[in-house]
Amino acid sequence: MDYASLVRASKRLDPGSTSQKIRIALLSDAATQQFVPLLRTLFHRQGIDVAIYEGAFDAIQLEAYGSSSGLYQFDPEIVVVLNCIQALRAGFAKRKTDAAAFAEEQSKSISAVWDAIQGHLPATILQSNFVLPYERHFGNFDHKVVGAFHTVTVSLNTFIDREARLRPNVLVNDVEAVASWIGRRYWFDDRLWDLAKAFCALENLPAVAANIVDIVMSTRGRVVKCVVTDLDNTLWGGVIGDDGVDGIVLNAHGDGEAFYRLQAYLKELARRGILLAVCSKNEMNNALLPFEKHPDMLLKRDDFAVIVANWNDKADNLRHIREVLNIGFDSMVFLDDNPFERNLIRGVLPEVIVPELPEDPADYVRAIAELNLFETTSFSAEDLRRTDLYRAEAVRRDAQAAFGSAEEFLRSLDMRIVISRFDPFDLPRIAQLIQRSNKFNLTTHRYSEAECESLMNGQRSIPLYVKLADRLGDHGLIGIVVLEPVGDELVIRDWLMSCRVLARGVEQYIMNMVVEKACRMGLAKIRGEYIKTKKNDMVRDFFAQFGFTKIGGAEDHTHWALAVDEYQSAATFIQPADQLTAVVL
Repeated sequence: MDYASLVRASKRLDPGSTSQKIRIALLSDAATQQFVPLLRTLFHRQGIDVAIYEGAFDAIQLEAYGSSSGLYQFDPEIVVVLNCIQALRAGFAKRKTDAAAFAEEQSKSISAVWDAIQGHLPATILQSNFVLPYERHFGNFDHKVVGAFHTVTVSLNTFIDREARLRPNVLVNDVEAVASWIGRRYWFDDRLWDLAKAFCALENLPAVAANIVDIVMSTRGRVVKCVVTDLDNTLWGGVIGDDGVDGIVLNAHGDGEAFYRLQAYLKELARRGILLAVCSKNEMNNALLPFEKHPDMLLKRDDFAVIVANWNDKADNLRHIREVLNIGFDSMVFLDDNPFERNLIRGVLPEVIVPELPEDPADYVRAIAELNLFETTSFSAEDLRRTDLYRAEAVRRDAQAAFGSAEEFLRSLDMRIVISRFDPFDLPRIAQLIQRSNKFNLTTHRYSEAECESLMNGQRSIPLYVKLADRLGDHGLIGIVVLEPVGDELVIRDWLMSCRVLARGVEQYIMNMVVEKACRMGLAKIRGEYIKTKKNDMVRDFFAQFGFTKIGGAEDHTHWALAVDEYQSAATFIQPADQLTAVVL
């Protein structure tokens, strides 16, 4: 992450080695040219070739308000707005009004830029907040003076946070947090600002660029879904098999507070929807003892979607956990105090994220948090019960063993489905599923929440979500299908599903519905496409299994068609949740 190294690397990039492309615009009241090589290099490391548009210096409003500006001609997918405290300071010094009026004027200017961009583009906006100033005109009394520059800056940051919550396509680029971590004493380079209007000291620019890349990658589906943790000397001090429940080190105050702090950190991750799993070399009975009997054990057994405790190779156990959860290795984080185990996983399963934990457990949380592994751009009600959903799925797997055939088991589930047009209440989960689904995803188009809202309100497409429940529990919102009538055809623009519901007959039920819809609309054909990615090979033959004929395309991008009157209805054991309202088109 060294500035000079990243710049040198930017001169040797091979765009042909990347698998994706993205268009990003930079608008700032500081110079942006220093950011460009950093962003190119960091995105290239993520397999993305980035095209960057640089707005003119200190011309954010001109770019946003001009309908024929270079910004709109470039048509970016992401617009990064970088406001710097140095420019704000200059404006504050020459204000003609009081501080409150100045803050109000700046707030309106920021939101007006968002409105202008939203009026022209479906792009996601990454709005930076302001790094707090180092000067304190009133000392500590700054916090009590409404007109202090520090107070005005805090109020603007609060405004950005509050207004961004109301706008699904505006995300906060928390530059203040980055600067606070490094320290404001080291953040600024006033001489470089005077000479070149640099956003901050050159050595700190990579941290800002990395923050931008983290946010953008999360909009494109790169998210951590599961933290897999060791037990002995990781969640508690000592070895449970040797020391017993009373002998391990764990408490809210004192020697075991470091482990308690890590548990508190993981507990909050679980509450926001990150799955937790255990991978421990232990006897299962011993491994479970602290969860059941230790008074200071903050994490409980029910907080974990999977617990694996045995003497097998940890790489094999991670493979088992991945299979149970049906997620990618690259969405797993592995925590272990033992350097041997960390290096083993790095060597055998290189896609798994393995932080280098410090020797002192007191630094565990700091070291993990510094990596910003859990960046996300959405949070839905379903995240709050994600662990429950996976535990319910484990119950289903156990229940299936009692039946003589898969058909008997599926029939016994009494599955009920809802297929409905996008609605405002479900938009956060809809966008989240679109951004995160990789395996069962025919096209892997990524839509922001704002773009999903546009689909919902538009008349051209038929955007549908799918919910499923059975006698053992509610799966929640598990699928997205976007249809569009074109001529005498019904085109399947997008089709994606959660892997939690595979082999349930959901795709068969949906395809029956799609064909029925085409018949009702008097359309003769259904057309679809498959765009290959590194992760969606499982749906390569999706259309073929329903009788579609390949009509063109290359191996990695195929086109398919089906005559409606030739379709053979697929068998399924799923029923509509409500005969009157299950399908609302």
